[in-house]
Amino acid sequence: MDIPAAGNRHVLFLNWRDTRNPHGGGSEVYVEKIAAELIRRGHRVTLFCAAHSDGPADEVTAAGLRVVRRGGRHTVYLQAALLYLIGVLGFGPLSRRHGGRPDVIVDVGNGLPFLSPLWAFCPVIALVHHVHREQWPVVLTPRLARIGWWIESWLAPRVYRHCRYVTVSAATRDELAVLGVDPRRVSIIHNGTPEMRPAAPVARTPDPSLVVVGRLVPHKRVEMALDAVAGLAGEFPGLTLTVAGQGWWEDELKEYAVTLGIADRVRFAGFVSDEEKRVLMSRAWVALTPSLKEGWGLTIVEAGAVGTPNIAFRGAGGVEESLVDGKTGLLADDPADFIAKVRSLLADDALRAEMGSAARVHADHFTWPAAGEKFAALVERPVMVPAAAPGPRTHLVP
Repeated sequence: MDIPAAGNRHVLFLNWRDTRNPHGGGSEVYVEKIAAELIRRGHRVTLFCAAHSDGPADEVTAAGLRVVRRGGRHTVYLQAALLYLIGVLGFGPLSRRHGGRPDVIVDVGNGLPFLSPLWAFCPVIALVHHVHREQWPVVLTPRLARIGWWIESWLAPRVYRHCRYVTVSAATRDELAVLGVDPRRVSIIHNGTPEMRPAAPVARTPDPSLVVVGRLVPHKRVEMALDAVAGLAGEFPGLTLTVAGQGWWEDELKEYAVTLGIADRVRFAGFVSDEEKRVLMSRAWVALTPSLKEGWGLTIVEAGAVGTPNIAFRGAGGVEESLVDGKTGLLADDPADFIAKVRSLLADDALRAEMGSAARVHADHFTWPAAGEKFAALVERPVMVPAAAPGPRTHLVP
């Protein structure tokens, strides 16, 4: 199906969470920043996501984004299909009275997609930040992990075989190709970098300091940051770590810090505002991203925007693009190498300053208006990607 050739579009984003959700992360930031850019260009945008206690069922944000929250962590997918079909009949929050059914759907696959091509009567763009092969066994039981991976690796490529894909890095485009998605159907639209200058000048901490920003879930591997503090405390007596973010793994991380004997060196800051995040990143000597996989690595360029170099892992998806190894930060090969690279940056003031300056320049290359322009081009022109179903896949067990 093609998008109408003229007129403003009504774009419906389907995402399991929004930025007000306590468990929201970089995917949610991306969706809402892109939505704001589309609205700025004259389009109408609705975001459908799961309900939660920190947001009303229906809301219009300051940017003009209409947010509809229904269902829970697992039922949000069924609710999206039901509300769309009810809207076609003229009822519910997607009815003509509430703005009409969408001209195009952006279906955000966070491991589990909404499978909207099976029930929608409009073009669908599949937005995939990264492939979750490594994450499934970390967050689910073996049986459920196999099911999740089957949906992501076998079912989804077939359901979306006629859809345009958007992803945030070349690494994810390559991962999708392994699943049978023709790279010619995949558009890479990087994250932008938000304004990161604190309201007032911020000085670095007098003693060596590290910061981790993100959701506190197992696959973010914050334990490796704690291991780095424990391993380097003898060499850097004043070394501290700030962990900013929240998630269901927080208690386990706090217990691990106690086990390592570094609880007095680690501050768990919880959820922080954008301004607090800017200050934390500006004060830290080095930022850490020990995550197992990232589609892009938004916090890497956010830290870079305030001149703070980052250390992450090689092979962790889009971090190899948001971080330029040896220039804006360092990529580690394994946990021991991760600690070694933290040591090298903490010990070398000149190298740290040089990488911080390069990171700031690198971050300036990525803007939300540029990302929005590219996304708008996909929304505004016909989505025409006929393709055969992907061939059989092997080695599907995560």
